[in-house]
Amino acid sequence: MSRLIIRKVAVLGAGVMGAQIAAHCANAGVPVVLFDLPAKEGDPNGIAKKAVDGLKKLEPAPLATKDRAQFIDVANYGSDLEQLRSCDLIIEAIAEKMEWKLDLYAKVAPFIRADAIFASNTSGLSIETLSAGMPAALRSRFCGIHFFNPPRYMALVELIATGSTDPATLDALESWLTTRLGKSIVHAKDTPNFVANRIGVFSILAVMHHTARLGLGFDEVDALTGPLIGRPKSATYRTADVVGLDTLAHVIGTMQATLPDDPWHAFYHSPDWLSALIAKGALGQKTKGGIFRKDGKAIVVLDLAKQDYRPSAGEVAPEVVAILKNRNPVDKFAQLRASSHPQAQFLWAIFRDVFHYCAFHLADIADNARDVDFAMRWGFGWAQGPFETWQAAGWQAVADAVKADIEAGAAMSAAPLPAWVFDGRQGVHEASGSWSATDAVLKPRSALPVYGRQLFPEQVLGETAPDAGETLWENEGVRLWNLPAKDARIGILSFKSKMHSIGDEVLDGVLEAVARAERDLDGLVIWHEAPFAVGANLQQVVEACKAAQFDMLEKTVAKFQQASMALKHAMVPTVAAVQGMALGGGCEFTMHATHRVLALESYVGLVEAGVGLIPAGGGCKEFALQAASLASRTAGGDVFPFIQNMFQTIAMATVSKSALQAVELGFAKASDDIVFNARELLHVALHRARALAESGYQPPLIQRAIPVAGRNGIATCEMMLINMREGGFISAWDYRVAKAAATALCGGEVDTNARVSEQWILDAERAQFVDLLKTEKTQQRIVHMLETGKPLRN
Repeated sequence: MSRLIIRKVAVLGAGVMGAQIAAHCANAGVPVVLFDLPAKEGDPNGIAKKAVDGLKKLEPAPLATKDRAQFIDVANYGSDLEQLRSCDLIIEAIAEKMEWKLDLYAKVAPFIRADAIFASNTSGLSIETLSAGMPAALRSRFCGIHFFNPPRYMALVELIATGSTDPATLDALESWLTTRLGKSIVHAKDTPNFVANRIGVFSILAVMHHTARLGLGFDEVDALTGPLIGRPKSATYRTADVVGLDTLAHVIGTMQATLPDDPWHAFYHSPDWLSALIAKGALGQKTKGGIFRKDGKAIVVLDLAKQDYRPSAGEVAPEVVAILKNRNPVDKFAQLRASSHPQAQFLWAIFRDVFHYCAFHLADIADNARDVDFAMRWGFGWAQGPFETWQAAGWQAVADAVKADIEAGAAMSAAPLPAWVFDGRQGVHEASGSWSATDAVLKPRSALPVYGRQLFPEQVLGETAPDAGETLWENEGVRLWNLPAKDARIGILSFKSKMHSIGDEVLDGVLEAVARAERDLDGLVIWHEAPFAVGANLQQVVEACKAAQFDMLEKTVAKFQQASMALKHAMVPTVAAVQGMALGGGCEFTMHATHRVLALESYVGLVEAGVGLIPAGGGCKEFALQAASLASRTAGGDVFPFIQNMFQTIAMATVSKSALQAVELGFAKASDDIVFNARELLHVALHRARALAESGYQPPLIQRAIPVAGRNGIATCEMMLINMREGGFISAWDYRVAKAAATALCGGEVDTNARVSEQWILDAERAQFVDLLKTEKTQQRIVHMLETGKPLRN
């Protein structure tokens, strides 16, 4: 298969989805032309321009850094269609109106190159019908491409082929989306709402039906249908508010209009209360009120019986909590079925009806059961897909219970379960593949080469786990291992601690792993599933503070510094493969590695100020080195202008909102690798370590003459702090902590432009760190963080 090269993308439609798809292409370094209608007044490109400006203000941010907006050009359909000729991929993302889309296709078709791919980001309209509305010459390169909102953060993209779509083109597009945009692909059949929305919206409708049937409150249902059953915190009704009640009603309406023969069609309508909220303009989060709303600081919820809002206080009955906490899914589901408690009956009912619906419609909507389960994981945030949940709960017992409920008239539909459900199987996922109801076979995973880059792909229940590698050495904190089939001489270091926090056992493990890598290997990669590391083990710190073991704590900090320096000055290259949070000490290890491979969604920062401390694992020292290097390129050689921004980054505990921003903040380098698909991190990191080793890698020398800002730098930082304190922006203790950071960054109480060694700065940051640890206010901050997960401003 030839590689698809996409140098430029066009997005047709500058609405919410179109603008954010354009933003994510720009994040990936792909230039975009964003089209919309010509503005009726002023700049003809005003509509698209306003959409790009709006991207910079949205939260969560569609742009990985605000400057990525420069890669989005604006255009209009009236005068700029010639620009389409330079685009390799055109994504249509206008409103969900078939006639509008077909009209636009007729307008743009003459300007689309014969080798370009054209795709519609429809969420449920027929791709075959859309394809029929364009010239025959374009149909082989046309498909559906359904991004989930928000496109930067939601992994799922559904690809929908027509009968005319060229399979090789679809494969090439899948490979590009997977690696370049970091997406997880599910192939959907051309049916209304495709896979994820079809099942997800039915699941919401089932919840609404059983909520009313059992007389439960919306807040009570959200307490039941969130993390307790492996769903997102927003559960059901809060999710509806976030999505938009009008958007939900539109999708329900699509199912009502296009699925007249569906056995569940009677339920494809918006409840009266939902229609009433929409009529009043209470559309959810975007109108600051829907099913839930804020009343001052309190959250209130719609009470249908009172026809008014009341305080939200949904609780799950203790006996139901006890059932849900049962780790044996077979017992759990048996207990839900047997319980007479309305909450348990509700949960069994919503699971039963979704199982029933998925089994009945599997052949209609998806190629196989794996695609259904991944669609619900990636599109709706379920911890397990519906088929996985059913299989874990005991396939045959659950199937018999669902059948009995159908026959008793208790289920939402009288449609029988398909015969394959009862053919003696134990589930739909096996080592050899997942069940395809269409072809009556087990379908293996895709063999596209792009998936070979995912050494540890996400799996469904029942699949064979990938090679776990060969353990070379381990202790309580880390495992040093390799993958002989990939590269036996590149070691992989994985932390085993909770949230990959860094305590004594991890520090010992890092030092030993570096020593073994120098002796026996060609390189070392630090990799494990997200988070990368959330910083020091604060529980160990608190216990040592209570026992007044400050000498021991100082030795631990010295060991931390030793481990950081070992990573930086190892005789073999060290590569940090970062995904998710890399905070505090995790950030310092990242900064000290030879090279970094970062997933786009990497949130990196020196956050010690939040617990009344400063970076002391070499973070201050690394910033001082960066400042000195930058100053050496200026005429005056003044260090402080560069220290100033770094000081603010530490004092404000700034965390990057993307890997690209981590580079801007100095936590990573422009030469580091940024990977959009986190599943490819290890593959890239192993290859990077190998390339460094093959290039004759030599570690950097330890610096002995670093120019520092010294006393004048500390004094200037202190003036900034005085203004912030007097203005009420920081507390007196914030001031004290920030001054300690300034002292370390500026090299301590030395003359301005004095030259000091790396060890000198390490000693300075360690001394400030331990001094702060001895204080009551810092200890209070640490304890508060452990107890609440939030910083204390004392």
